[in-house]
Amino acid sequence: MRISFPYPEMKPLDVPEHNLLGVFSPSIIQIEKSEEEIIEEAFSRPIGSEPLSQMLRGCKNVLILADDYTRATPVQQILPRLTKELEMAGIKSSGIKILIALGTHRPMSDEEIRRKFGEDIPKRYPILNHQWWDSSELFYLGETEGGTPIFVNRLVEGADFIIGIGQIVPHRVSGFSGGGNIIQPGICGEETTGKTHWLSAQFKGREILGKIENPVKQEIERVAQKVGLKWIINTIQDGSGRLIDVVAGDPVQAYRKGAIRSLQVFQSELPQEADIVIADSHPYDSELWLASKGIYAAELAVQQGGVVILITTCQEGVAPSHPEILEMGYQTFEEVDQKVRKGIIKKLTAAAHLVHVGRVIKERAKGIMVSQGISKSETERLGFVHAREPQEALEVAFSLLSHDAKVAVLQRGGEILPVIASTLKG
Repeated sequence: MRISFPYPEMKPLDVPEHNLLGVFSPSIIQIEKSEEEIIEEAFSRPIGSEPLSQMLRGCKNVLILADDYTRATPVQQILPRLTKELEMAGIKSSGIKILIALGTHRPMSDEEIRRKFGEDIPKRYPILNHQWWDSSELFYLGETEGGTPIFVNRLVEGADFIIGIGQIVPHRVSGFSGGGNIIQPGICGEETTGKTHWLSAQFKGREILGKIENPVKQEIERVAQKVGLKWIINTIQDGSGRLIDVVAGDPVQAYRKGAIRSLQVFQSELPQEADIVIADSHPYDSELWLASKGIYAAELAVQQGGVVILITTCQEGVAPSHPEILEMGYQTFEEVDQKVRKGIIKKLTAAAHLVHVGRVIKERAKGIMVSQGISKSETERLGFVHAREPQEALEVAFSLLSHDAKVAVLQRGGEILPVIASTLKG
């Protein structure tokens, strides 16, 4: 069977029929409502909350947090409806600020901001990148009950009301994105983000990814509550990227309802674990820090001792904001843990990422990567086997296992949540 990838310059792949376990992807949902109708319905039926106009009584300064270039959230469609609601509630334009919740990603360029927010919104309101790397732009808010120090963007201090706009998809650190994630990691400092990410590294991927309730999400929600997140607008898109649902209201209750919907969309059932898993990283293709989401999905589908093949572009390379990844290369949890304890690795965000990928390509399976944006020497330094094309990668995988190996193909690998059929029974 011929398998194509969502990258124009990537050659297709032929998988023999007797090897192919299946091609798996998130669901595509047929829905008749327009995006405007879906968004309007969410505003008119908030979950676990009074209507936004009532929540805003007495407020003058509103801080809107929006996710960044790494997410496909239709912010451009949501913001006009939101700002209309704010102004109807008596919030002046001068009292509205928009902060891009970068987490520890690179800043968005002016052109990226225009593409994400449209032409009109940037002219009407200040839109600022969260400067997570600059301690002077952060302030300390104490610790959570779990011991996470909270360093957060200073704009929070001047806000009467904080609203978060984001997307809910399966997420290796927190189970699902959305909800409190717009605060942590969204607008926190790296020390705060390092603590929650390192917490997630204590668990294997299948213990966190796609789990609505988990210890990391709970800690993230503690941070968000202390910072003062009051209202969220979270979107759910299907396997084609089309908006199919929006939840709005209480940051905890609305998120959980949205996560259930997201699970229905992104969960894809496999009959058994595969010997070889081929995953693209779409739609998180810009750098390996993000493209590794395809690896995380593959962990849930590959059997112990198997092979994972990542097909990605990574036009921005490995991780421009985190050079430690290429310097260190992916390692087992035990190896990274020792380096953290000895002070060799100081950035827990980087340590967690090294573990998240290392648990897959160093502990569970072998990793092969095909990427136009990462050189052979870099690929091997990271701990992957290098292949120039998908077909070559598959032949290498067969040589490592056998030519009878069963192959699963994960499409939209950056978002899919593979589930083995036997785990769903009962």
